[in-house]
Amino acid sequence: MRSTVSGRDVVPVWEIVTPARPGRVPGIGMAGFRDRSTGPIDLPVVPYPALTLVLEFGDSRLAVAGTAGRQRGSLVAGLAPGPLRVQGLNIECLQVRLSPVVARAVLGVSPAELAHSVVSLDELWGREAARLQERLAAASCWLERFALTEAQLVRRYEAGRPVDPEIAWAWRRIHAGHGSTRVDELAAATGWSRKRLWARFHTQLGLPPKSAAKLIRFDHAAHRLAAGQSAARVAADSGYTDQSHLHRDVLSFTGVTPATVAAEPWLAVDGPAWPGTFVQDQHW
Repeated sequence: MRSTVSGRDVVPVWEIVTPARPGRVPGIGMAGFRDRSTGPIDLPVVPYPALTLVLEFGDSRLAVAGTAGRQRGSLVAGLAPGPLRVQGLNIECLQVRLSPVVARAVLGVSPAELAHSVVSLDELWGREAARLQERLAAASCWLERFALTEAQLVRRYEAGRPVDPEIAWAWRRIHAGHGSTRVDELAAATGWSRKRLWARFHTQLGLPPKSAAKLIRFDHAAHRLAAGQSAARVAADSGYTDQSHLHRDVLSFTGVTPATVAAEPWLAVDGPAWPGTFVQDQHW
């Protein structure tokens, strides 16, 4: 599917292309982006409960800037990487969202090693990353690019090391509950102690359960704000104690108020780029 989205009150205009069918591995989503803006872009990134793999190709100039500096080219952003901005000119890239449940197998490292950071894909995949970028640049269409990328991701996933099934189940439960599930209840359901669940969850997925729940709850609230719902209603329906609690969480993740985050162009592209993601409990 091909869409064109213009951010609200900003210059960037994105051509967005999505695969015609779901991927073979749950927890992996792909979308193609082509910047149709008239000049350079500089956009704030809104955190999302997945690791992000960006595959750059062609003549685009892409950089992600954060507190630790700027990372150029193909990259991987871990969970909750801190305030980031996407900058560049004539950007053309394929973006992959990886659930932390599948990220370890696909990337070859634990999400815990990538949490709160952005790293070059070359650091993780070496020459393999360069070969994929070359093939994406030589591809004649997005359909071919999606097929090439999926083949690479599936191959790595099947050869990689999976997370414990109890951890995968706990992540799905937290996601299905939009971050409201209690860790004690998860531990009791798995038959593990709270300490054991906490430690393995953190080691294998990159965040402790409480922090993961906080990120998932924020994501759910941010998209409801972007859909036009009032902060008071979102706070009441999303498990926040009050509107001030929502305000503090949004501020901690984005550095801006709920009213500001609701209008962020980053959220405006999510519907076309990841259709169905925010209304169905199909997350891994």
